[in-house]
Amino acid sequence: MTNLEKVPAAGDRHSGFVIHSSFVIRHSSFTARSAFTLIELIVVVTIITILAGLVLSTAGYARKKGARARAETEIAALSAACESYKADNGIYPTDTSTTEQLDSTASFDPANYQSASLYLYKQLSGDATGNRQPSGKSYMAFKPNMLLPAPPSTATVIAIADPFGNSYGYSTRMAATGSGGYNPTFDLWSTAGVAPSPTPAPPATQQNLWIKNW
Repeated sequence: MTNLEKVPAAGDRHSGFVIHSSFVIRHSSFTARSAFTLIELIVVVTIITILAGLVLSTAGYARKKGARARAETEIAALSAACESYKADNGIYPTDTSTTEQLDSTASFDPANYQSASLYLYKQLSGDATGNRQPSGKSYMAFKPNMLLPAPPSTATVIAIADPFGNSYGYSTRMAATGSGGYNPTFDLWSTAGVAPSPTPAPPATQQNLWIKNW
């Protein structure tokens, strides 16, 4: 009996001819195999998506950790420059209208730090005009990425930038008035990119996340 004979017991009819059951089995197997391959593809894509999310999350954490480490290094360098300034001038950089007005215990928004930060920059860099070209005695060389506006801008400096893109805080209020600060010399800090109060709240919790010299 051939595959084209009519009325075989185990075949399927199609257009007057009989298709042997072995063809039906192979067709079904092919269909099942195609469906299984599609499922595999979906699983692989899902796994890749999850792994990509984990990698991005880890990279973000690493960048933040690196920024904190850099801020600690820069605060140490700025503090050392202030000590050198004091050795020459008898006092730390201080100004009645800027650094002595900034209350480090109550000011949580880096936007309010710029005038005091700019004063500190001018005293330590020797750049009295803020044009990024020191002409006086310099106690610290500032890299372009430590200044605001940030590179590639070469506009007049408005503040010393922390690694999170905000102004460093610098206050001599405690030394001048006996309140509104932490150190009897000067307070120097970065908010570490933490949102201004009241997020998170209370403010003490927010300050615990700062990078500071007290």
